[in-house]
Amino acid sequence: MSDAREHPAVQRYARHVNPAFVKLLGVFGYGRLFERAKGTRIFDHEGKEYLDLLAGFGSVNLGHNHPKLRARLETFLAEDALNFVHVGPSRYEADLAAALAARLPDPLEVTLTSSSGAEAVEAGLKLARAATGRTGFVYCAGGFHGTNLGTLSVMGDARMRKPFEPLLAGTREVPFGDLGALRQALSQRPAAFLLEPIQAEGGVVLPSEGYLAEAQALCTKAGTLLILDEVQTGLGRTGTRFCFEQEGLVPDVLVLAKGLSGGLAPLGATITSAALHERAYGSMDRFDLHSSTFGGNALSAVVGIETLEILDREGLVDNARVQGEALLRGLRERLDGHPLVREVRGRGLLIGIELGPTDRGVLNRVVPGLVRLTAKEAMGQWAALKLLERGVICQPASHAWNVLKIEPPLTITSAEVEEATDAVVGVLSEYEGIGPLLKDVTGRLGRQLFNGGRF
Repeated sequence: MSDAREHPAVQRYARHVNPAFVKLLGVFGYGRLFERAKGTRIFDHEGKEYLDLLAGFGSVNLGHNHPKLRARLETFLAEDALNFVHVGPSRYEADLAAALAARLPDPLEVTLTSSSGAEAVEAGLKLARAATGRTGFVYCAGGFHGTNLGTLSVMGDARMRKPFEPLLAGTREVPFGDLGALRQALSQRPAAFLLEPIQAEGGVVLPSEGYLAEAQALCTKAGTLLILDEVQTGLGRTGTRFCFEQEGLVPDVLVLAKGLSGGLAPLGATITSAALHERAYGSMDRFDLHSSTFGGNALSAVVGIETLEILDREGLVDNARVQGEALLRGLRERLDGHPLVREVRGRGLLIGIELGPTDRGVLNRVVPGLVRLTAKEAMGQWAALKLLERGVICQPASHAWNVLKIEPPLTITSAEVEEATDAVVGVLSEYEGIGPLLKDVTGRLGRQLFNGGRF
């Protein structure tokens, strides 16, 4: 492969966008310039094809550049619609909110629109304060809700919070799944408890059976709102339209984004009941306390509506369940007994492979700490790099680098599930001990240092 570092676009990115990111990609020789995408496939600047098992961190549920979504956008752009409506109701925003309400259980029927998941979470936090008259928030260790100052205040990763502290006061962290800790935190009468139904960036961590429903019961008793962040799990990702449908509850506030974008237009949605919205913003002197220049713009709203319809028409929620079960089953069967695979877990097309010490292998018994450190610091990223070189795009969870996270577009086929399984198993089978891993990593680092960090 040619040195993409010399490509003008890479040079401009390194100079004007994020120099450290480009430098990091060069540490392992990770860099590619990805230029085109269609369906489940991405193509780099040399025309090499990759199977996408990342899906824009769950943003590309429909696959890249879905033809029916593109066709709807073409007709929309020919309509000369008013895109930003600030002096009256927007028909497109209204249609999007109605489409969401039609797919959600009562009492979720009022939507606050925004342009990203972080904005949508912050809209939920603001709503909770305004509706309850309280100020505090409870969140979970390992949770990821965005990187704005407000969402960093409920970020379950200290590394990402620390450079920006002090943050929003009155927030409290509890372990995910610990009802006792939650009960104690709720005694302080917070405005809301914010969590994901499955912690994606925390390492694809699933709740124990009944946890979410019991957490809601505790919140209701305390007068605290339950805000469910389904930015990554929503809209079919876990095998049902919304993950909470599998948990026996309806949240007070539901947050959506990523998948609602169709992979094309920035869009976030915060959905709640008419009663809570009335309490927060129902008077004429408060109607504009949640507002955004771009939120609910016609283009994004049309994308959101068409995305919902494509999910339904093409049965992509069912496909996520069926293909997810096949992918999970195949990975579990073929990685069973691997000395560095601790667990393969997931739901639908959100799957995590946890790497680290097990009770198998000499090194796991003799130096489990070294195995754990190596897995945490290197193995997830190294596996992702090796997959990239095999033509598969994948990443470890951002808060748990020892967990390889797999979340392809919901359009993935049975043949592509087999292709993905073969690739993942093939890479991990090369490293059934940390010796070969350390040898390969240090060798690559040495070569990269010698050639000046080739991108």
